[in-house]
Amino acid sequence: MINDKMVRLLAYVTGLVNQKLLLQNEYLIAENRILRSHLPKRLPLTDPQRSTLAEIGKRLGRKALSEVTVIVKPETILAWYRRLLARKFDGSKYRNAIGRPPVPREIADLIVRMARENPGWGYDRIVGALSNLGHTVCDKTVGNVLRRHGIAPAPKRSQTTTWKDFIAAHMAVLTGIDFFTVEVLTWRGLATYYVLFFIQLESRRVALAGVTKHPDAVWMEQMARNAVDPDSGHLRNQRYILHDRDTKFCATFRSILESAGTKCLILTPRSPNLNAFSERWVRSAKEECLRKLILFGEGSLRRAMADYVRHLHSERNHQGKGNILLFPGASSTKRASPAIERTQRLGGLLSYYRRAA
Repeated sequence: MINDKMVRLLAYVTGLVNQKLLLQNEYLIAENRILRSHLPKRLPLTDPQRSTLAEIGKRLGRKALSEVTVIVKPETILAWYRRLLARKFDGSKYRNAIGRPPVPREIADLIVRMARENPGWGYDRIVGALSNLGHTVCDKTVGNVLRRHGIAPAPKRSQTTTWKDFIAAHMAVLTGIDFFTVEVLTWRGLATYYVLFFIQLESRRVALAGVTKHPDAVWMEQMARNAVDPDSGHLRNQRYILHDRDTKFCATFRSILESAGTKCLILTPRSPNLNAFSERWVRSAKEECLRKLILFGEGSLRRAMADYVRHLHSERNHQGKGNILLFPGASSTKRASPAIERTQRLGGLLSYYRRAA
């Protein structure tokens, strides 16, 4: 009898407690919703607050959460709990190094240099070249380095050729040709003379083809015949010639050159940089010589240009070739005498210093 009474008493008390808890929960839910309506739509929560809600929400389950959650959705609380579990097994904070060690700067620079200097080299070819230098890398590393520098793989690099690469590959057989004008004082006043010249790009040797006031088609044809002469022509052993779209380079002039095996490469409009060696030589000739002289007649112009070309070849250091003399004479290397001699051209306008013989 006592046991039955105790059971009924416990059931009564438990029911009262459950009922009281249900009322409390209902009140708290209603209160939270009222408070939530007065707050912003999104509440910033700290990591400890998220962890607390995640732990309790996991025990309640998705169905129960959907009935009581107000701040966030049940899926968000469960996602927080999964993140909490993942954090337990995250050992990244205990690692001594982060990921794979980076490629040394020296090796990366070598990879980029080899790819740019050799458009036909693929990843494996670059790996082999690096191994010859004592560097061990894989082809994927080479690909990643080139990708970071915006360099395409070998097939795409070898399909396109820039003017810079073309000129570097054909420098020994490539010549630039151009005109420049000079105002010369004559008995009839100032006259405009046209100077035609050739410049061999590899050696920087300049040849004056001719000087005239009337560069018509007949004169240009004769200049072409002189240039391709097998004994004394300036274009012997030259396969390509660069010139602009000046109408003085007529079709007959080009046909004579091409018949001798020299192909004419006509520059695109308004592109002086594509014949930069010729343009730079014209600037040097005018700044160092012609603009400092008053020329009387065609003979004066020819003598000035001849002296300047001789000075350019054997007495003037060329910065584009390592600041050396292009074609030094035998006396320029003698150092037997401590005395210094000065060689003058054009009345001291051009000077060259050397050891006395």
